[in-house]
Formats: sequence, C-alpha cells, structure tokens
Amino acid sequence: MKWDTLIYDTPEPGIGVLTFNRPERANAMNQHMLAELDELCAMLTKDASLRAVVVTGAGKVFSSGFDLKAQAEAMPQGVAEWTPVLEADFKGIMAFWNLPVPTVAAVNGPALAGGFELMMGCDLALSVEHAVFGEPELKFGAGIVAMLLPWYVTPKIAKGVIFTGEDAIPARQALEWGLINRIVGSGDLMEEALAMARKLARMDPMVMRRTKMALHRTYELMGMQAALRAALDIDIMIEGEGTDLKRGFLKVLREEGLGKALAWREARFAADGS
Repeated sequence: MKWDTLIYDTPEPGIGVLTFNRPERANAMNQHMLAELDELCAMLTKDASLRAVVVTGAGKVFSSGFDLKAQAEAMPQGVAEWTPVLEADFKGIMAFWNLPVPTVAAVNGPALAGGFELMMGCDLALSVEHAVFGEPELKFGAGIVAMLLPWYVTPKIAKGVIFTGEDAIPARQALEWGLINRIVGSGDLMEEALAMARKLARMDPMVMRRTKMALHRTYELMGMQAALRAALDIDIMIEGEGTDLKRGFLKVLREEGLGKALAWREARFAADGS
C-alpha cells in the first residue's frame, strides 16, 4: 500500500520497517501523517505474521516533532478546535507503545518534542552519536502532548529538561539517562536495528506479545495511562487558552519562515540572559 508521508517495507519475513518520509520538513508530523500512521498501525495490529517493527526517519532527522508551519496556517482556536488535533497528536506518539509487537527506534538524527516523545514510546531505541534529543515546547509557549519523560528519568531531570525547553541533549546523555539502549555508528544504524529486530523476531510471537502486554500492565497499575491522560487534558487547556509567546512565534513563522521564527525565539531567551 502506498502512503504520502510514510514508507513501510518488510525487508525480511516478520520484520517491518516504518520510515517517516517528510525529509523536506525534518519529518515533522502533520495531521495527514498522523492519519496515515493510525491507518498503518491498525493494519499492523492485525498482521499475525509480524514479529517486530523498526521505526526511523528519512534523511538526516528522526523527527522534529509536530508541524508548526501547519499549525501556523490552520491556527486552531479554543479548546473545541484544539481537542481533536491534540488527541490525534497523542495517539500518534503512543502508536508504537500500543502496537502488540516490539518496536525499535533507529534514531538517525534529531528527535525533538513530539518526535522525542514518539521515540520514548518505542520499546527499544538505537541512536547515532550525533543525534540530539529534547523537549523545546515551553520555549514557544506550548505544552507537552505526551508526558513520557518522567517515566524514564528522575523528577529533577524531567523538570530540568521540560521547564527550560532543553533541545540539545546529546546521545551520550540520553544513553546515561536510559532513554536509548545503545549508540551505534551512523553507517551501522539500520543494520544494527534490523539485527535487534531479528533477535526479537526469534522469540515465540505469542510469548512476546503477552510479555509486552504484561510489562505495560505494570505501568498501567502504576498509573501511567491516567497520568498521561491528565497531562494531555492540561495541554488541551494550555493550547485552548493560548499564549502571547506562541501567537508571536507562529506569526513570525507564518510571515517569515521557520528559521526566522526559531531565531526570534532564541533571541527572546538570550535577552532574558538564559
């Protein structure tokens, strides 16, 4: 089946490779990509022959998060208009967490904001050395769609990253914090990711699917799903009310482009001495 924003291939029996395919937009997720992702994952969920899925990005970026240019053009207003947008965003981020088979993120470059959260939603992750990670949302007046980071790191680390909009966490730091499993050479990334997928595919599929279910039940009993839902509801309120910071950022983005908007954002924080 052909997709506009995704590439899906099965290079080996039982192993799928899903590639975000908007390299000209740093694989930013727009609503069309999220709809295609939802449709594809529904298909994968029903595929009894599937054993593991590798997730990566086309070009030099894993994913820069959600498409701010599309937001600037659509300009949703109020809770009623933001709710379906953010619900779709959240469902996309959690797509690989919710797949019954194990998923491996092959992080080929920056994984930021929603892209960072989506990577954390994968069961395992390999990264190249030059990849960077982070949650820059608060720096442009937005909230966090999927508050996964506190489930991986200590409260001080999670607050330090989120409160400051940190968006340049190096791969070595991500490895130390347990956000990724291993760093591999750039030329070896897909080979290593497929090798990991092969190991997973050799396990009995019924046992693997039920073990993933058991692991996720552990987090559910700890309140993970309720906490993520509560955080999403708060983000809906944040976006529904809106901020002057985000309105200003999107105005510059709409009129002068993303590069100018990012420079405007960084200049604002530099002026505050941060």
